[in-house]
Amino acid sequence: MALAQPDPATPTGSRPPGHTPPGRGTLATTACMETLQIGYLHAVAAAAGCSLAQPFPDNGIDWHVSHSAPGHTDDNEVTIKVQLKSTYQLPPRTPLRAAPTFGFTLDNDHLAKLARTPVSVHKILVVMIVPRARDDWLRAGHDHLALRHCCYWTNLAGHPVTGRRRTTVRIPTSRVFDDRALCEIMTRVGAGGRP
Repeated sequence: MALAQPDPATPTGSRPPGHTPPGRGTLATTACMETLQIGYLHAVAAAAGCSLAQPFPDNGIDWHVSHSAPGHTDDNEVTIKVQLKSTYQLPPRTPLRAAPTFGFTLDNDHLAKLARTPVSVHKILVVMIVPRARDDWLRAGHDHLALRHCCYWTNLAGHPVTGRRRTTVRIPTSRVFDDRALCEIMTRVGAGGRP
């Protein structure tokens, strides 16, 4: 996880004044963040018409995402590898959507795996930004289920390792990870390109 301060401008949600949060379980926050980002990935994959597989044991890659479409040139199904990360720690500044990138720190060994090139199966890093308070992660209504905040993706192929033990990479905020972005990634890979 990135080691920085949260954005103080982040709203705490739309709970009514005086609202008492429900009693949450005692599972570690990082474990809950992992579960939340997996739920996000599943929702995106479902909406994009993709299948998911989880390698076991995992060797630095969390998920394999596959997409079948007649427009793919090499095969009717293409697969990418996805590494999930999440954080609530961001530097204090303007709202995230106003910044072109944000920094995320990876262990050098992990970055080297994600940055390896050339590859036969492309990899992407997906980073989820969550509010600090679990009470603000989820909103449900009769016609919606909203997860806060968002996932962003990047392809780190060829990225240099620059730190002694860890390296900070820049994640573009223009690359929101949703079903349309996933379909576009798969279309590019299916045509023989990069994510």
